[in-house]
Amino acid sequence: MDINYELYKVFYYVASSLSFSEASKKLYISQSAVSQSVKTLEKKLGQSLFIRSTKKVQLTPAGSLLLKHIEPAMNLIARGESQLLDSGTLGLGQLHIGASDTICRYFLVPYLKQFHQKFPNVPIKVTNATSIQCVNLLDQRKVDLIVTNYPNTHLNHDYIQKTIACFHDVFIANPNYFDLMDREVSFEELKKLPIMMLTRQSTTSEFLHNLFIQHQLELVPEIELSSNDLLIDLARIGLGIAFVPDYSLKEDTRDLFILKTKEKMPARKMVASVNSTFPVSASTEEFLKLLPEV
Repeated sequence: MDINYELYKVFYYVASSLSFSEASKKLYISQSAVSQSVKTLEKKLGQSLFIRSTKKVQLTPAGSLLLKHIEPAMNLIARGESQLLDSGTLGLGQLHIGASDTICRYFLVPYLKQFHQKFPNVPIKVTNATSIQCVNLLDQRKVDLIVTNYPNTHLNHDYIQKTIACFHDVFIANPNYFDLMDREVSFEELKKLPIMMLTRQSTTSEFLHNLFIQHQLELVPEIELSSNDLLIDLARIGLGIAFVPDYSLKEDTRDLFILKTKEKMPARKMVASVNSTFPVSASTEEFLKLLPEV
């Protein structure tokens, strides 16, 4: 089907903002031109893409399906343009990484420093997201590289370039509030205690819930948050028992202790992944070289 790229471009801007007026501003064309382009595309495809009303614009099922395919393509074009422009002046294009705030803070900072020292003119952009959300960023080509915890049920195994670390998750508590330091605690007992953990949109939460299910137990956390650092702070003041990766305990935690569990806690991995269906940028290749492999 011979459809002008500009029609898809207009569709993308309307679909991503759900506003004909916002799209016209970003494209520097009139709102009537935006509306006409969308009508032309709908006619060529034989499908309605938007539900229009006086108050808001919504995507139809066909529009949502089209956006799912158009968005990665638009991001890929933008990344290609950026790399070409940057390569002419900097030698390497921008490095864009997706990772959780915990991985950034406790693992990536030294490697970002090394990369910046080696290539001071290369722009570095980091997008914070959970390990599950990072996969979506990579699929949509919004980032060049992601560093995530693994197992990750959303991650295509073919995307993994390196296993860069191994770690264990631990339960931590303040001994002044929980007298559990000198004995082993079973999962059966733990599920009756106030457990604090990351939200269900994280691989860490997915991992612990699955672990309890394997022992025919249901875990109902007392508190769910999006920050491991905050979980540690709340454990410190005795609000509950926090479940966190051990690499997030690098700072002073003398007022906390790690619970001994009767059931074995399996090790997990940290992996660096790229979208192997697209060319890997030179800056991404250089950063991957700096990361360890275990």
